[in-house]
Amino acid sequence: MTEIHLVKLSVGTESVADLIAWQKRPAVQTVDGLPRHITRMWPKRAAELIRGSSIYWVIKGEILARQRIIRLDETTGEDGIRRCAIVLDPEMIRTRPATRAPFQGWRYLSAADAPPDLRPLKSDGALPEQLDRALSEIGLI
Repeated sequence: MTEIHLVKLSVGTESVADLIAWQKRPAVQTVDGLPRHITRMWPKRAAELIRGSSIYWVIKGEILARQRIIRLDETTGEDGIRRCAIVLDPEMIRTRPATRAPFQGWRYLSAADAPPDLRPLKSDGALPEQLDRALSEIGLI
């Protein structure tokens, strides 16, 4: 069985830092304090997704980060419709920037097509995304 992931647009965020801040809001978290993303559609390949897969975030046309998928929870919206809450590991892992055309919803992403992770920083702070991109383009990270 091929390893799969999800890729999703992070609508309204300008940076990875914006996405992290958004996920820290209590309204976006599960009862146990984990970030989640609620979607209308339940993934048909759910069993595969909870075995070490990640959601890759597209920000301003580029995949820039990923988070490990912990579980899929059923939730019901205010309209009474069943939805899927993709529960995520709070650790945000930066990836090598990868251009992605706009799309709606989420898409499956094969492991072969997923951008590699950037090496973790040795300092406490994150590099600005433009510097990450430039260093990645010349093969330094």
